[in-house]
This record gives sequence, structure tokens and C-alpha cells, in this order.
Amino acid sequence: MKIEKDIQDFDTIGDDHVGSSSETPLRQDAFELTSSEKIDIIKGDVKHILETLGLDLTDDSLKGTPNRVAKMFVNEIFGGLDPAKKPSASTFDNKYKYGEMLVEKNITVYSTCEHHLLPIVGKAHIAYISNGTVVGLSKMNRIVDYFAKRPQVQERLTIQVVKELQKVLNTEDVACVIDAKHLCVNSRGIKDVASSTITSEFGGIFKTKETKREFLDYISLDTAF
Repeated sequence: MKIEKDIQDFDTIGDDHVGSSSETPLRQDAFELTSSEKIDIIKGDVKHILETLGLDLTDDSLKGTPNRVAKMFVNEIFGGLDPAKKPSASTFDNKYKYGEMLVEKNITVYSTCEHHLLPIVGKAHIAYISNGTVVGLSKMNRIVDYFAKRPQVQERLTIQVVKELQKVLNTEDVACVIDAKHLCVNSRGIKDVASSTITSEFGGIFKTKETKREFLDYISLDTAF
């Protein structure tokens, strides 16, 4: 039957971690509900899931779980879906005329795989070369965190970070590498606990062999303090 084939195809796409586009797939009415309204709806859905699994939600340990999960989804781990939470990345004139590469490495990534809603945990490394403006260091961390806080595919996350910084800094010379563990691979399916996934996106001068090599050398430096 066609429905069964569609389900098989969707399962294959999820297990193979195939993404649809570089933009997060959102419905046109994604922001018509308030956060409170979304929490109320999700709370009921989580309650239904837990009861279907056979759990007793009158137990003191479980009775608050639907509300906790709903608030966590809306306000925390999927908070990056809300455009109002997008960090404002103010830029400044590069008055000290720093013309070399600036690298921000080991930025913590906490995201969620959109195929199984399991965690993605890793590190992001970002670099840019100023085109006359610079951005505050913490803003790069905040940009990573914003795009990570949504159901994601690692390739898309990498591209979104680069595109946002290119727009903020008005330069193509931006690069990002992400190395992360996917619990949908580590804890289910193949259950390979040792593997991680590396993705990269290079813009402008970072596409050249020499600049790309310089960036990769920087992020391989041991900076344990």
C-alpha cells in the first residue's frame, strides 16, 4: 500500500539523517499561537503519550511531567524557533585594523535531531576575517545557541550559522565547523556510542586551500586551561 511505502520512506530518511533544506521548515501559521497557548496544547499531548505508554500520571514523580516537558519544549530546547529570541548582534568598526582571522572555538552545541527528537551535543568552531566591522565574541556563541535551539539537522545548523554571520558582518569570509554526537545514532538504531559527525561550511576566502588550512590548524590547537 502507498501509505505503508510512505512510512518506510520517511523512516529511511530519518535513519539516514537526510535534511530537506537549509531553512528550518516552518508552517505559515507557526507564530499565531502564544507561548502559553503552545504550552497548554503540548502539555495535553505529552500527557496522552505517557498514558499511552502505560504510566500512572497520578504518581507524585510523574504528575508534573507533561507541564515540565511542554515548558521545556517551548521556552528552552526549541526556543530558537521564536524569532523574538534571535540575538541582536551589534557590530563595531574595526578601529584597531585587525586584518587576520578571528577564531572562536569550542562553542558548546546543544541541539535536537529533528528525526527522532534526541539530543545532538558537540562543539562549534567559527572564524571570520573582518571587512571593516567586528562583532562581540559572545554574540557568536549566542548565534550558535539560537539556531541550535530547534529541531535540527547538523548540516543545516552549520549553514545557518555561517549565513547569519555573513549577514551580520557584511562579508562572505566566514567559516564554521561542528563536531557533534547524535544520540539517535549513539543510543538507538546502530547504537554506536563512539562515533561523532563533523560538518563544515566555508564562505569567501575560506574556500581557498591556504585559508581553510589555517583555520583547521587553529581549531586543532590544544587550548586546555
